[in-house]
Amino acid sequence: MRIVIAGGHGQIALRAERLLSARGDEVAGVIRRPEQAGDLLAAGAEPVVCDLESASVAEVARHLEGADAAVFAAGAGPGSGAARKDSVDHRACVLFADAAEAAGVRRFVVVSSMGADREPAEGTDPVFAAYLRAKAAADADVRSRAGLDWTILRPGGLTDRPGTGRVALAPSTGHGSVPRDDVAAVLVALLDEPAAVGRTLELIGGNSPVDEAVSALAG
Repeated sequence: MRIVIAGGHGQIALRAERLLSARGDEVAGVIRRPEQAGDLLAAGAEPVVCDLESASVAEVARHLEGADAAVFAAGAGPGSGAARKDSVDHRACVLFADAAEAAGVRRFVVVSSMGADREPAEGTDPVFAAYLRAKAAADADVRSRAGLDWTILRPGGLTDRPGTGRVALAPSTGHGSVPRDDVAAVLVALLDEPAAVGRTLELIGGNSPVDEAVSALAG
């Protein structure tokens, strides 16, 4: 397979790139800054420099031509304000989905966030609330597209602890945390699972091996 990942220098994306490359897939990561290219090459990924906040649909579609799947794992990141939550976490996702459709790439997976299915609680930090609303808007846009075989993955609290290889993956899991290692492993497994198409799934640490948790979606 050839997979193109938006946000290719993100912590989950780099982990996924290593996994995809190790199993023999061709993977490209879309990055904003050329100086990030070395980290992608080290992960076995082709760096593609393209700013999703300013690029056109046609420009992004050229980078997606010939791909079997597209993954949106970009985010404005820590320290960014509410405006960039909208421009990256929402609008860049819409742009990437537009480009996937234009390039004829049907398989489309979004790394979203637990909590994006409801209005942020009163008293939530305003920037975090903007992030959740941006994710919710992006998810809603992707789910409305008949031209995409989409999956929305909503991890719980992300940690840098070593992955356990055991998760809980379901439409609703309850609150919890999950290592980024395990998010990347689930992301890769979802690309291969037809039963994941059209599903919005929450992910936290749990008791099921990753492969079993993903294959159980077909049950």
